[in-house]
Amino acid sequence: MPRGDKSAYTDKQKRQAEHIEEGYEERGVTEEEAERRAWATVNKVSGGGKQSGSGRGKAENKAPLKKGGKKGGAASAKRPAAARSASAKKAAKTRASKGGAQKGGAKKGGTKKGAAKKGGAKKG
Repeated sequence: MPRGDKSAYTDKQKRQAEHIEEGYEERGVTEEEAERRAWATVNKVSGGGKQSGSGRGKAENKAPLKKGGKKGGAASAKRPAAARSASAKKAAKTRASKGGAQKGGAKKGGTKKGAAKKGGAKKG
């Protein structure tokens, strides 16, 4: 079987690849690259083409299908590097100041026993 021959794939796998390819093309990926990515995704999910023999079925790995929406970032990619860097520095500064305030302030998860030790209700 020559490379690129899709006869060893099920109809379902072919439909999945077509659907994934259309999604990439809608996002501006070239037709050739979209096809390559689509089949790579189908292979990752199903482990390749049809497997012959009884009991050869395997569970599908759905993770590659779910990560599409998480890979966005087009809006931040359009911003200049200096603007992204400034935002990152501001966020780091905010996290540092919030973390420092909590360390010196009230502790999390205080118990009733702790309150009694610090001068709360005394046993008589």
